[in-house]
Amino acid sequence: MEFLDLNVMGFIVIFLATLFIFGELMVKSKGIFAILGIGIMTMYFSYHLSATDSLWIVVLYTIGLALIIFDGKVTTDGTIAGIGILLMVLGLSLPSPDFTYGIMVALAFLIGAPTSYLFTKVFPKRTMWDKMIFTSRLTSEAGYNSMNDDYKGLIGKQGVTKTPFRPTGTIEIDGKLYSATTDNRWLQEETPIEVVQTDGTRILVKPVEQQAATTEA
Repeated sequence: MEFLDLNVMGFIVIFLATLFIFGELMVKSKGIFAILGIGIMTMYFSYHLSATDSLWIVVLYTIGLALIIFDGKVTTDGTIAGIGILLMVLGLSLPSPDFTYGIMVALAFLIGAPTSYLFTKVFPKRTMWDKMIFTSRLTSEAGYNSMNDDYKGLIGKQGVTKTPFRPTGTIEIDGKLYSATTDNRWLQEETPIEVVQTDGTRILVKPVEQQAATTEA
């Protein structure tokens, strides 16, 4: 396997191995991607590692992968996954024969990991990453209160500003206080307003006088 001495071949091997290993984490491939990825990665490690340093390098790489999986299943904030990625990059770079080779395999990993997301366009994707990449829907049925649903009922209602708007502040509608914005318009306290739009947790208001002027025009 002398071809693994070439920087380009090292890049290709690590890219493919990373692509399939992370592809297994991204989609349900019935273990096929895992077998391919582990097989290619084993070829890389078996060629570059000596008997004295093989164990701790492989352990370093494996711990990094385990941290990424743990973050995807448990913490879902990306912090632990970031540490895991760093450990995996070190595990790949340290056995490299020279500095340039190490940079090449590190780049191959950093490119191969996000590229594996393309598998989700073809294969059924796993749900373990949904919270981390903010694709989970926080619905009332799932036990969450959607502020957007509450705010939709405010559209068209009138109230008054309770603080000066510069351009955000507090409004009062039906005896309740809400944070709102005038979209870069400054208003004085106790100015009559009307809710014209809501978006997520954002309430957009305009002065009632402006609404009336627009109607007359």
